[in-house]
Amino acid sequence: MVAADPVAGAGVASRAVLEVRAGVAEPKLDLLAEEVPVGVHYDGIPFAVMMASPGNLLDFAHGFSLTERGIACGGIVEVDVRDVLEGIVLDIRTTDPASAMMSSDQTRLMPGRSGCGICGSRLLEEVVRQPAAVGEGVVLAAQALEVALVALQDRQPLNAATGAIHAAAWCNVYGTVVEVREDVGRHNALDKLIGAMLRAGIDPATGFALVTSRASYEMVTKAAIAGIPLLAAISAPTALAVDLAQSCGLTLAGFVRPGRHVVYSHPWRLRVRPRQAAEHAS
Repeated sequence: MVAADPVAGAGVASRAVLEVRAGVAEPKLDLLAEEVPVGVHYDGIPFAVMMASPGNLLDFAHGFSLTERGIACGGIVEVDVRDVLEGIVLDIRTTDPASAMMSSDQTRLMPGRSGCGICGSRLLEEVVRQPAAVGEGVVLAAQALEVALVALQDRQPLNAATGAIHAAAWCNVYGTVVEVREDVGRHNALDKLIGAMLRAGIDPATGFALVTSRASYEMVTKAAIAGIPLLAAISAPTALAVDLAQSCGLTLAGFVRPGRHVVYSHPWRLRVRPRQAAEHAS
């Protein structure tokens, strides 16, 4: 039996704490972000264990399958979500069970922790994957990044409650936030977003992704594999992320703030005024 997908708000727990202000202690209940081990199985064969927030796991199953196994929605028959004593198991049934058997010797040996996306990978090729070139995508006004940034602030209920959750948003060419997914892991949030887009039939060439984290190389890799041509992050990218974005044709923007952002690769997708024209207008 396939379990219902946990609600989007799942992932918040309360704990008794002692809050100290000006040397005075007061007992309170604090809201904390949940993270649980999520075992990812393909056709009954374990593949990986990820530490993740327990919401939107059907989206996660589809996004993770694409970015980590190259399995699109058409290759997934069903996803069985099971609560077990140790956490949650996602048993992803595919149209090609033989491939799960063939890759069983490549099962990750360690859990993927919420702060990384590669724990347990044994080969260098598994870590740094060169994604194929992304499509041309759309050209949009640079102001769309700021519009999306402002709108996203009101679309993160888990982070508003706990202060410990990342978000990944899909935005259209005008900066309107269409889909948002949250998770304790930045790469999990992006996988959930990609899965939501796949399940909704959203064309990745029609907009851009905005993430509330640094733009590490695995974020660029996942975005490129999903066909997302522009990735914007509120924090910095790494040098490897920039190199990968440059080589696969992805536009990468970092330090997205009100009135400011830095473009690290393929800036032609973002329309901006030349400095001389801006100075003349002022």
